[in-house]
Amino acid sequence: MSNAEEAVTSLEELGLTEYEARCFVALTRLSKGTAREISQVADVPRSRVYDTIERLDRKGLVDVKQADPREYKAVPVETACRRIREDYDSRINTAENALGRLEQPDSKDDEGMWAISRKEHVTERVVLFLEDAEDTVHYLVAATEVLDREIRSALASAADRGVNVHVEVPSGDDAAAFSEAVPDADVGVSSDLEATNDVYDEWPAQLLMVDRQAVVAAGIKESDLPDVVDEMAVWTYGRDHGFAVWIRELLDNRLEKYDEGRPDE
Repeated sequence: MSNAEEAVTSLEELGLTEYEARCFVALTRLSKGTAREISQVADVPRSRVYDTIERLDRKGLVDVKQADPREYKAVPVETACRRIREDYDSRINTAENALGRLEQPDSKDDEGMWAISRKEHVTERVVLFLEDAEDTVHYLVAATEVLDREIRSALASAADRGVNVHVEVPSGDDAAAFSEAVPDADVGVSSDLEATNDVYDEWPAQLLMVDRQAVVAAGIKESDLPDVVDEMAVWTYGRDHGFAVWIRELLDNRLEKYDEGRPDE
């Protein structure tokens, strides 16, 4: 894909029509141009150039010189990007306000189990549950490569609020790093996390339970790309959901064994 085509595609993704994007890119490549010249460079029918330029003019993306024939000039790229960004943000705010005014149907957050297939969305869900934590956080990390700065920060914030944060990691080095990042958390080494078995090239990654009802269970799998981790997860929210009940019992049992093995303080 040429630079011009890439620019056209990017502008379309930001809300410009194909003809608007093509005409603006053509004018950016020209110092100035007539409708005929724009049509030739942009590969847009000349009959459509006029109305397209009018729309670009209303958006503040072109300047018009009243001459015979009329000439057009693109505003500087920095100015155009700023105006496109302002328009884009404005439309997002309008959509957000309109959606916020809609009456949402009654529903329970704890209905069902939900799947996540992208790593960044797994992180978002973990952070969201941590931000809502009020009482307890039990967090197991079998694959430390999935840990993002946002998760560490959310754990530290929960501990600062007085939430009881218990973290289990595979090794002493991991525990030292966690204790430094989340000094108010109870961090323990669980060697069994280091010995998790792969299933069809997939491994356990992280398991979170917040307030004994919100659960995120994530795994990782091999990626064809170097240094890229593919992470997927399931999550649920609800004290009475079967998945949450099982995880709660299993984690409570782990915590009891951990406390039994802890040296007297």
